[in-house]
Amino acid sequence: MKNWLRQHRLCLTATLARLARSPLTSLLNIGVIGVALALPLAFYVVLVNVQSFARDKSPAPQISLFLKLDALAADVREIDNRLKKHAGVTQYVFISRDQALADLKARSGQADVIASLGSNPLPDGFVIDARDNNAAALEKLRDEFKAWPKVEYVQLDSAWAHRLDATLQLGRLIVLVLGALLAFALVAVTFNTIRLQILTQRAEIEVAKLIGATNPFIRRPFLYYGALLGLAGGVTGWLITWGGLRLINERLTPLAELYAANLRLQHLSLPDTLSLCLFAAALGWLGAWLSASRHLAQFDPE
Repeated sequence: MKNWLRQHRLCLTATLARLARSPLTSLLNIGVIGVALALPLAFYVVLVNVQSFARDKSPAPQISLFLKLDALAADVREIDNRLKKHAGVTQYVFISRDQALADLKARSGQADVIASLGSNPLPDGFVIDARDNNAAALEKLRDEFKAWPKVEYVQLDSAWAHRLDATLQLGRLIVLVLGALLAFALVAVTFNTIRLQILTQRAEIEVAKLIGATNPFIRRPFLYYGALLGLAGGVTGWLITWGGLRLINERLTPLAELYAANLRLQHLSLPDTLSLCLFAAALGWLGAWLSASRHLAQFDPE
């Protein structure tokens, strides 16, 4: 085990030295990878901020629940108890039929017409604030409330939630497609870089094979090189995005002061940052593995 760890440590040290021996080439490759990762990363960060801003600034999702006209006080208490214990409800307000009629008289300006009615046609109702403003969650609550006893009608205006979800889904699709294309570009850059290194070290590789070195042993430093190249590119992409967000936030500060709003874009969280670095290193490793495996097979000595 110690010997295995020592071999990997020496291989990693040699790979870092190789990167340092050609700083300009390494920086150019890292810069290309960083820019390729920064584009989908910037779209993703903007999408996350837009989603958070839309959720915070959108009106609180409300569901109006109306009871049947023949509902008794005991039925109202049962609905009240159910709402009180429901995990998907943050708060609710009960509006009695008498209160609803009084509010209608005050707001409609047709008190005489309403007073001429023989009886109160309005039902008891509850105005409910949902915990989750996702369209699917709201519709699930609506369908659940409809099945409760003595419930006549449940009103839900979820059109805005559907529009928001559709917009966010489109944004996620764009980020996914752009990320996949640029991930392919990262693998291609690493593939070509490793290919050039293998060609320049062709004589060394052939000698190593003649004295018994296996393909995994020869391939190992190239895999480290690709992974480190991808990791450095991921960090570079993070820094490019961070710098862009900083500039945007500086321009947003005067605008936020004019509208008395909190307009500030947040950068990636720590888990997302770690995921980015690991993903970039994995893509670099993949490109190096593909290139090394393909070209080392051509160097079998006779």
